[in-house]
Amino acid sequence: MDLGVIGNCTVAALVDRVGAINWFCLPRIDGDPVFHGLLGHGAGSSGDGVFAVEMEGMTTVEQSYETNSAVLKTVLRGDAGAVEIVDFCPRFQANGRNFRPQMLIRRLRRLVGSPRVRIRVKPRFNWGETAPTVTRGSNHVRFSGAGQTLRMTTDAPIDHVLDERLINLERTLTFVLGPDETLADNPAEIGTDFYNNTLGYWRRWVQRLAVPFEWQEAVIRAAITLKLCSYEPTGGVVAAITTSLPEAPNSGRNWDYRYCWVRDAFFTVRALNSLAATRTLEHYFEWLMNVVADAKGGHIQPVLGVGLEAALTERTSASLQGYKGMGPVRIGNQAHEHFQHDTYGNIILGAAPAFFDHRLSLNTGWTAFESLEPLGEQAWAMHDQPDAGIWELRTRARIHTSSSLMCWAACDRLGKIARHLNLDDKARYWSDRAGIIREKILKNAWSDERQAFVESFGGSTLDASVLLMGEVGFLPSDDPRFVATVNTLSEVLGRGPFMLRYEEADDFGLPEVGFNVCAFWRIDALARIGRLEEARALFEELLEARNHLGLMSEDTSFATGEGWGNFPQTYSMVGIVNGAMRLSRHWEAEL
Repeated sequence: MDLGVIGNCTVAALVDRVGAINWFCLPRIDGDPVFHGLLGHGAGSSGDGVFAVEMEGMTTVEQSYETNSAVLKTVLRGDAGAVEIVDFCPRFQANGRNFRPQMLIRRLRRLVGSPRVRIRVKPRFNWGETAPTVTRGSNHVRFSGAGQTLRMTTDAPIDHVLDERLINLERTLTFVLGPDETLADNPAEIGTDFYNNTLGYWRRWVQRLAVPFEWQEAVIRAAITLKLCSYEPTGGVVAAITTSLPEAPNSGRNWDYRYCWVRDAFFTVRALNSLAATRTLEHYFEWLMNVVADAKGGHIQPVLGVGLEAALTERTSASLQGYKGMGPVRIGNQAHEHFQHDTYGNIILGAAPAFFDHRLSLNTGWTAFESLEPLGEQAWAMHDQPDAGIWELRTRARIHTSSSLMCWAACDRLGKIARHLNLDDKARYWSDRAGIIREKILKNAWSDERQAFVESFGGSTLDASVLLMGEVGFLPSDDPRFVATVNTLSEVLGRGPFMLRYEEADDFGLPEVGFNVCAFWRIDALARIGRLEEARALFEELLEARNHLGLMSEDTSFATGEGWGNFPQTYSMVGIVNGAMRLSRHWEAEL
């Protein structure tokens, strides 16, 4: 998908290839999309739901990020001249704390010639159903509706903006969109100051990353994107910034991913931690421990809101037509009702580094370990029980291998934490349970016929999620069963550099596109079993599937290379980081 993302770990927006902001939720990353053009025009005219800059006679477009930042630059060129659009969400240190307002800033600058532009600012509220009430002051416009007010403060001629008049761009124009608050200075000064400070923040953050020797540009862009998917006020991490982008054309597989799956978030914070970006892990650990405390030893749902909201009731928008008209547009996610037993393992895997990493200033020790033990008990109780599985099947339940695997990981990591804390009895207790689960998986999930571990106990079909056995340390890389599984899955589910999630039809039929994270799991597994050059070649091919800005969505079409599914997908960006970290040569080897 030809989209760029800007954000500040409170809000985020998407900018299309020609510089139109077509996705921006308020008051936070999972809120009401006041700009929703990505998913249709709502109940308004066909031009509603966007903040667009249209240049008369435009012929070419260039788009890139400012180096090592989340500041996006779009250049529109035509016979009459060129215009530069700079978009960002302010983020920097101020008064000893992170300044990350619910705000985006857009700056328009004439580069050459005498370009003429039309500026269209067309927000709507309540998922496109409510047209705003528009009021204006001398230097601002207020858009109000559905209990929310968006203020745009600007030094552009307000009459021309509201009339959508074509005007000569003679000077730099600044637009500050955010809460209904008066700015402390004029828009130009605010725009310049916030731009410089935001650029400085991101470049300092990137300087502290421990990047590999190879593929540094790809890793840095992935790391920034993962950071933007965190909601810093609470520590939650969303799976993606969008909802309802279909996994494949007209597939009906349209889901809302603007929530915190403990599974996806674990992989995100682990990838950032591997790059020495530890603060996201610290915030997430705090979010996790609140989840654990709220559960009181009982069931934990696999997905929650970034503010720990439990009720994510799924509904559909009556006004939005969907991406390229491919509805439905879903709000909320039924997965909050599911039983997915891998949840317990993913929480413990996410919390475990805090007990071992001395860089982290967290409250770990006996008390924290004791609070995690009820999750281990749940994992033990559920390790051989049916669930919806990692792919959140809505109409059937099985004893999924990947769920049992993560229940094993829960007990295994509790045993390791206990040993680290010199709790010998507890270490034996949890290690023994991990051993029992391990033997059940080896006995019930292995298929002699398929020469692979299969998707469920006693099953016969293949599922890429069993490749996680290598990543979580369930089997050594040279175990013949793991090697055979990698070979079989690669042959059956592989589609060039891409990979299917599974081979069996699900609630919506057979999968039609490659699920990007599965392709990265395959690369990791190939490297583990010694097929390093093959893994490197596939990794290079997968990087070609990124868009022009280095971002990836959830899925990729085998036939066209087009990105599908929600965007940007943390799972996919995690795959870039993990793949580069595993496959990169050391710089000394190049001397």
